[in-house]
Amino acid sequence: MKVRSTHRFPGPAWDELEGVEVAPADTPGPDIDVLVVLNEPVDFELYPSLRLIANYSVGYDRIDVAAAGARGVAVTNTPGVLDAATADLAMALMLAARRGVVTGDRLVRAGGWAGLRDGREVSGATLGIVGAGRIGSAVARRAAGFDMRVLPVRRSDGDLEAVLREADIVTLHVPLNAETRGLLSRERLALLKDGATLVNTARGAVVDEDALVAELVAGRITAGLDVFAHEPRVPTELLDLPNVVLTPHIGSDTVETRAAMTRCVVDNVLAFARGEPLPNPVG
Repeated sequence: MKVRSTHRFPGPAWDELEGVEVAPADTPGPDIDVLVVLNEPVDFELYPSLRLIANYSVGYDRIDVAAAGARGVAVTNTPGVLDAATADLAMALMLAARRGVVTGDRLVRAGGWAGLRDGREVSGATLGIVGAGRIGSAVARRAAGFDMRVLPVRRSDGDLEAVLREADIVTLHVPLNAETRGLLSRERLALLKDGATLVNTARGAVVDEDALVAELVAGRITAGLDVFAHEPRVPTELLDLPNVVLTPHIGSDTVETRAAMTRCVVDNVLAFARGEPLPNPVG
């Protein structure tokens, strides 16, 4: 079995895979059986012998799972192990955006003290959770510690729109697919109350990014954004705004979580090598 990875991933489990070739995904690999990627597109014409794509991410929106299945290529991901880290970041972004943490830090570093705008409460706020899966549920548990009123969004469009109107804070935890792309459209963003906060640790394209930028430039809402529609590009209009906190897609970026993700990847590869059922198949 020949394994290629687009990166060397952190954690002790990685050393259990012997002889892994590290190369970009667009490098031809006619004899590669297993390809480990970080939610990257795969050109199947470059990999005629491929049988497994082991994805180092819970999200796999950049991998054509249907095309993989048609070619007999299995796809796996790393669910469950990054729930806590991503939920923690969502809470951090809520606090930072509502309480002016980043703008306050910049003010002090520049030698200032007074002049920060008034913050808004997180404790006791109404929190809309769009996507009540593992990560959304983890956020809800944390919100209980802040005495927040939690409004989970169910399947219907009417429910989503009602929550957008009522919530003080909206946090997104849905996968990116055909149904969720552009889910928060210009019209739906306009439903957010003045002073509301939007937090996105899911995928940038879940939101109409141009419309979100317009709302933030106008100063009507605040936001904490870990993801963007065209990463690593971030809209330049956001860079100097005091009402948005920006992080570089670090939802799972803790030492513990990244090592656990590697463990998932390695377990999937080893199960494939032994001919056993894959622990985390998708599609």
